[in-house]
Amino acid sequence: MKKVIALLLSLVLVIGCLSACTSNDNNNNSTNTPGTDSNTTNNTNNTDNNQTQTDPGTSTTVDNSSSQKELLTIEIYDKAANYQGTQTGWFAQVVKERFNIELNIIAPQVAGDAIYQTRVSAGNLGDIVILDQNEFTDCLAQGLIKDITNEYNNTKYLKEFDDQIMTFNNGIPGNTSGKVYGFPTEMTNTSPKDRSEDTIYSSPMLRWDLYQELGAPEIKDLDGLLDVLKQMKDKHPQTEDGLDCYPFVLWGDWDNNDNMLGIANVVQLTTWYGDKIKESAILQKDGTFTPVTDKNGSYYKMLKFLNKGYQMGLVDPDSATEDWNIVWGKMCAGQMYLMWYSWQVGAWNSQDRINNGTAYIFVPVMDQTYYADADAYYGSGRIWGVGSGVKGEKYTRIMEFLDWYASPEALQFQHAGIEGFNYRKLANGKYESIPENDSADAENKEITGVPYSGGYNDGNNKINQWIVGAISTNPLTGESYAKSYWQSYKDATSGKTKQEWAARFGASEPVEWMKKNGKLLVSPNVSITLPSDTVDIEAKRSLCKQEIKDSSWLMIYAEDDATFDALWDNMVSNLNAYGFQDLYAFDVERAKLEKAAKDAVK
Repeated sequence: MKKVIALLLSLVLVIGCLSACTSNDNNNNSTNTPGTDSNTTNNTNNTDNNQTQTDPGTSTTVDNSSSQKELLTIEIYDKAANYQGTQTGWFAQVVKERFNIELNIIAPQVAGDAIYQTRVSAGNLGDIVILDQNEFTDCLAQGLIKDITNEYNNTKYLKEFDDQIMTFNNGIPGNTSGKVYGFPTEMTNTSPKDRSEDTIYSSPMLRWDLYQELGAPEIKDLDGLLDVLKQMKDKHPQTEDGLDCYPFVLWGDWDNNDNMLGIANVVQLTTWYGDKIKESAILQKDGTFTPVTDKNGSYYKMLKFLNKGYQMGLVDPDSATEDWNIVWGKMCAGQMYLMWYSWQVGAWNSQDRINNGTAYIFVPVMDQTYYADADAYYGSGRIWGVGSGVKGEKYTRIMEFLDWYASPEALQFQHAGIEGFNYRKLANGKYESIPENDSADAENKEITGVPYSGGYNDGNNKINQWIVGAISTNPLTGESYAKSYWQSYKDATSGKTKQEWAARFGASEPVEWMKKNGKLLVSPNVSITLPSDTVDIEAKRSLCKQEIKDSSWLMIYAEDDATFDALWDNMVSNLNAYGFQDLYAFDVERAKLEKAAKDAVK
């Protein structure tokens, strides 16, 4: 056993070198920030003439005179990115032909968390920054964020979200003069109280044909879910191509991010029982708080669930050392039998698979009540800003780019794809997806038939964070930007999976079933700036985050229950020595402020 633990510790050290993230309950979007419906985007016609031209199907003009401007490199410090380096491929071409800029992405998920302090200390975080809200206000206080008030007031598309943007900026401590310093990610033009989407961010999703093969049994609890997954793996241990399959394929490079302590995959699973982790605290569905160290709490419950799965042979043994990019490939290849993020199905669910019954879809576990955030009307928790050192022509083009990035044209690129490759316009002005390219992202399909080239996924938008969420209404079509909400797509995917699922569960969509059965807990979207960590709390948080992450991975791979509980008790003892109780008290007081704001709008 000591050799096993030593081996696992070495694996954890490898994981500890990686950075973490997740699509906030949002993000969005394959390279999606968890939380978006699609990470694909729209095409524009291009000419080499020095003239302005209006793109078909959009209301945005393309200024081809941009090629006469000096090529500028824009550094984006990007909390959401899974990729570091220069944007290449088709999206790079889209940006270059409009603004003659190239995007150099700095990704702490790739480079490691230390890059944040390094760049802050140097006084230059980036030309554009995408930060968690508390980090943003800290950087603003340190003079790293630019006042963009005048330029913001001259924007066209950003100003359409003035209510959301000013609500955030007016909430910044000390900002009593209405200045604008930044704007939220993933804003919507829907509602802060309701859930517009047909699915929620995290829920158990199984491959329908494999579930049907077992007789579509009712699943009463987590043990029942494990039994179903065990039968699936026993019947189908490999794909048709001979690749090993596992119900649980985990990854570690998103851990300890997005206001959570612990393994990202475990944190998301706690929402299946109506809970929401707020750093070291768990906000339970009854409105009370408990620490993540509570053995009766949902973090322990879901960690134990994964360990039971490991003891049953259901966890991919490579999970502790794999990153998101490797796992994405496994999802695309069909090597994963349980999905829990809504965006994951984009790796597999083509129109053909939805229609022939081999798609992934929500399957209820009857003792669960699902937590879901309302539409991110006020944003998803991260903030866009401009570095304080930016000036002159670079500043002008950055603001032009950011305004465009919130335009219908750019949002179609981000959420729908390339027109003529991913989708086409119908006679009624609405859109339909092109089925043969439905899996272009998952397959990294070669782009053809439009003025772009290369593999689709290779050139996809590596910023991986949007200003406007996919569920928002596109004014050019009257439908959402996300193709899964187009009537044409619903009509085209009304086949075997959806029909059999509806017949089995008596609802047309997962959220409808949850609402009908009292299984959905929706949390309103609010804009509130919370207190930042003190120096003492920051130090304690850093120690506790690492301890919980490292110990949690060891617990997933524990060989028996006794080892699991010994590791848990040792973790709690270490955390208490690091000052966990002080951290928990601080996090609860901060979470209460957000809870009060949410309670006020229910």
